[in-house]
Order: sequence, then structure tokens, then C-alpha cells
Amino acid sequence: MTSQNNAVSWFEIPVTDMSRAKAFYEHVLGATLEVTNMDGSEMAWFPMAQGAPGAGGTLIKGEGYQPSHAGTLVYLSVPDIDAALRRANEKGGQTLLPKMSIGEHGSIAHFEDPEGNRVALHSR
Repeated sequence: MTSQNNAVSWFEIPVTDMSRAKAFYEHVLGATLEVTNMDGSEMAWFPMAQGAPGAGGTLIKGEGYQPSHAGTLVYLSVPDIDAALRRANEKGGQTLLPKMSIGEHGSIAHFEDPEGNRVALHSR
């Protein structure tokens, strides 16, 4: 199967404390997340633009969603990894993999959020 699209179209990061998680990610990313309820789940939507490259996603609190340090790893795009890691650590996150070059593809880093999720950052 061939496709003109990237493989990822959506992501959800499980949380147990939506207020804490929303404040954390807003601080780390310097963005506002909009909270909605959908089918019994509380969701905080990351900023997204229809038709733009990349995947949209949410924080999600609901039945069947459990934060995890193991498993799928989501990479969030940021303009400055060092600044984002500093903000993550200021709000209870913990750096797991400091900024690391991946050559012509930019840099990456990993952190653990206050919910217990392992999340990654990417910048070009």
C-alpha cells in the first residue's frame, strides 16, 4: 500500500489530572489547549491547522486511558528543545534524554510528564 500521507494522523496522550496536564503542556509548548468533552472523555486539544503538515492530537482523560512510561512515543514539534525541556522541568517534568542531534533531521529529546507519560520533542 502506498500513500501520499504521513502514517500518523492523530495522537492521544492519556492523563489522570486534566487541569495539571493541561497547565503543564501549555507551559512547555507556550500554547493554549482547548478543553472539550466527547463521548464521556475529557479532551484538551493541541493547536492544529486543517491541511497543515503533521498530526493533531489531544490530552485525554476517560475510561480505558492510562498514562504510561512504556509504549508508543509521541514527538511534539518545538522551535527550541532546550527551552521546552527547561519549561517541562519547571512544571514537574523530568528530562529522560537530553537534547541529541539526529544529523540533518534536527534534534530530539525525551521527558516524562507529571502524569507519568514519556514524551519526546523534535526540532529542525
